[in-house]
Amino acid sequence: MSEQSQFFACIMAGGSGERFWPMSRAQTPKHLLKLLSDRTLVEETVRRIGTVVPAQNIFVLTNEVQLPGTRAALAGLVPPEQIVAEPAKRDTAPAAALATALVRSRGGENATLALLPADAFIADRETFGRQLGAALPRAAVSDAILTIAIKPDHAATGFGYLEMGAEKARVPAGVVREVKRFVEKPDAATAQRYVESGHFAWNAGMFFWRVGTFLREADQNAPELAAFVRAFPAGDFGAFLAARFPALPKISVDYAIMEKARAVETLLAQFDWDDVGLWTALPKHLRTDAAGNASRGSVFVAGAGNNIAVSNGRTIALCGVKDLVVVETADAVLVCHRDAVQDIKKIVQQLPKELL
Repeated sequence: MSEQSQFFACIMAGGSGERFWPMSRAQTPKHLLKLLSDRTLVEETVRRIGTVVPAQNIFVLTNEVQLPGTRAALAGLVPPEQIVAEPAKRDTAPAAALATALVRSRGGENATLALLPADAFIADRETFGRQLGAALPRAAVSDAILTIAIKPDHAATGFGYLEMGAEKARVPAGVVREVKRFVEKPDAATAQRYVESGHFAWNAGMFFWRVGTFLREADQNAPELAAFVRAFPAGDFGAFLAARFPALPKISVDYAIMEKARAVETLLAQFDWDDVGLWTALPKHLRTDAAGNASRGSVFVAGAGNNIAVSNGRTIALCGVKDLVVVETADAVLVCHRDAVQDIKKIVQQLPKELL
């Protein structure tokens, strides 16, 4: 069995993406939108990974509602039977256990996997592929769980951080360092200290481990997950998944595994990265005029500044306004101040079912 055949990738593609309403809906969340190119974010993710991991070793984890849209977006890229719907919403630790179980059923306990989010935007595919190609072999020979972290370029309070320690190894794509600890989303002053110290990086939710390494950590810190992985059938797993997955604890992989693991390493990303978490993340990727208006589609402005406008069909005209987000779809229009984009979820909670 070749080394590459023991490398797998599992993509988490089940989020709701409510902050991108009205484009994002229950059946078509952020990772199924063509926000920044003519491809969905999940398709872009699969294509990046496919330079290193063969298609037969790529799994995509979604949910029942998004399963048809995910299979349509990835037709010809990932075999449909490798796009797996989680039967209940249980957070990222159960997703990590399911990913590990699927890989174990194919490659055994020495197989190594990357667990990656579906909705990050990365333009530099070549560098990403080079670092992915270095991270998998490192995780295969290490007793540690490996992460790829992002060097912060500002004091963000919306990300978790990890504190980097001593150098552990040098690989073709960078230096592997010890992770001393994970820290939750900090306040602004703490985030500023982290950035100035040079010893902290953003936790981007990219993880790598051997199946046996995950089981060792889960045995110690999350035995329900370990039991699920070991009992997972090698053949048809539909009935097992439906019966056992909803009973798993609803907890993040950071809390359940990463923050308690005996050894975690990190490789600092050399590629660009944007989690595209809010509408206000789009201007750096869209055309922007001299007045700071970022737009896509049929948009016209007069005496307007610092707006974000996205048209999906009808024309948007902005006159004498500033600092707005305006998004048009066939059945809804969002008008929001840039400073209030975090509150779009509050609007979504009030909407009728047909607009969700």
